[in-house]
Amino acid sequence: MPPHRRAALRPAGEAARLTDQLQAAGLTKRDVARIINRDPSLVSQFYTRGKGAAFIPALTHALDAVQVGISDIPALAALAAPHVTRRITAAGTRARVRSKAVLITPSGSGTGRVSAQAIASGSTRLRPLIAEAARRGLRLAFTVRLHKADYVHPSGSRTDSAGIRRDTIQRPDQSEERSYGSAATGGFAAADFARRVDATGGDVTAAVQQWLVETGRIHSHAHITHLEIRTWLPR
Repeated sequence: MPPHRRAALRPAGEAARLTDQLQAAGLTKRDVARIINRDPSLVSQFYTRGKGAAFIPALTHALDAVQVGISDIPALAALAAPHVTRRITAAGTRARVRSKAVLITPSGSGTGRVSAQAIASGSTRLRPLIAEAARRGLRLAFTVRLHKADYVHPSGSRTDSAGIRRDTIQRPDQSEERSYGSAATGGFAAADFARRVDATGGDVTAAVQQWLVETGRIHSHAHITHLEIRTWLPR
């Protein structure tokens, strides 16, 4: 039997049933992922691979909160966080988890990078970096990679913030990386970008793309394939 047929016949687990109830209450799978602070692809695996046992207590508390009228996702995430536990391996130990793609040093220097798979799910792993940078009053810059035809202005154009070619990297696949903001130019207030991310429901990709479209740097149909966020403490 093909793998996809086996997955389709797998009985839904408790995590999937709780997710169904949360969706019936008006949430999406992406909302559920934000509540348990995991990638949306893991929520899909509640159905296809029977995963999610470690998140049952957190999902149960979130569902209880939804049923009494709490619908704010950050509030639900805060309620669920103490109940998110790592799964137990066959050897009886707690499973190790991959570290997040973000890190901010005591001096304020931080970098977070995501590529195709994370981009497709909204680059949510970068949201904590932006939120922490906003909380600490840091500045930020970012680098995006798109197909060169998706940019409005040609490489090296002074109309675009890259201005000179040293801030642009050409790739063999006809894509191009451009950087926006830097310590030399002062960059952007992390708090401003945090508000943009909140306005898109936590979708960092959408927030960055909207800024690029609004400022006339990329076409509205453009597709970001790589994204990097950098932070620093202003002097």
